[in-house]
Amino acid sequence: MFLLQIDWDPIKYIDLGFFKLHFYSLMWITAFILGFQITKRIYKNEGESEESLDSLFIYSVLGIMLGARLGHVIFYQSQLITEDFFSIFLPFKFKGGFEFTGFQGLASHGAAIAMIISMYLYNKKVLHKSVLWILDRVVIPVALGAVFVRIGNFINSEIIGKETGSDYGVVFKQLGETMPRHPAQLYEAFCYIFVFLILFYFYWKTKKSEQQGFLFGLFLVLLWTVRFFVEFVKEAQNIERADWALNTGQWLSIPFIIIGLYFMFIYKPKSKLS
Repeated sequence: MFLLQIDWDPIKYIDLGFFKLHFYSLMWITAFILGFQITKRIYKNEGESEESLDSLFIYSVLGIMLGARLGHVIFYQSQLITEDFFSIFLPFKFKGGFEFTGFQGLASHGAAIAMIISMYLYNKKVLHKSVLWILDRVVIPVALGAVFVRIGNFINSEIIGKETGSDYGVVFKQLGETMPRHPAQLYEAFCYIFVFLILFYFYWKTKKSEQQGFLFGLFLVLLWTVRFFVEFVKEAQNIERADWALNTGQWLSIPFIIIGLYFMFIYKPKSKLS
């Protein structure tokens, strides 16, 4: 046994007989619960009502989950559209026999796009402020939620890293692996903790929350920069694009970083006419 090598072979779920409780699902639930508590504190600080907070939770859960699922299918597993269409929206697979699978295959890029859309709808229907006002605040709990999602990926032995070529790394036993790989999921989770702490600091300890779009932009720059660099030690999720100079995740991250820089340093809100 090597000191820097870990053999990873955990159970992925608790079998309750009529239902399998997946730890990956628990990580998502944890992310939403903690996110709700953080947002509750922010809304209290802003003098917003609990009714608007409850609506935000519903819009966030539906938007992020649907967007993450569609993002995975569009960017990484488009064959599901023709091969097993209903499995895209339901936690079951139908091809090869009916089976409860939970919502497997969730893409963060799709979740990010859907978050922006759902916050636009939430603001239009409920909040009536500005989309950037809510985005500047909701990115704080979202950053923390990303930590738990990546831990869930590690538990599931998915989105694995490349082989390290040394004694260092994690051997994913459930995948039939024998060689250590980079724990890329944990690299991301660790970095996202700092993304959350930085956003949390800027909101509570500075006046940057008054600069419309700054925190949203900072979130985009920090989170997708982390994603861009961690992708260098990840296995390609789409084998057909494995020989690209940059993988799919990196190409998709670049526009988010550019948009983030725009909102941090260039964007100026339109002044309201009196």
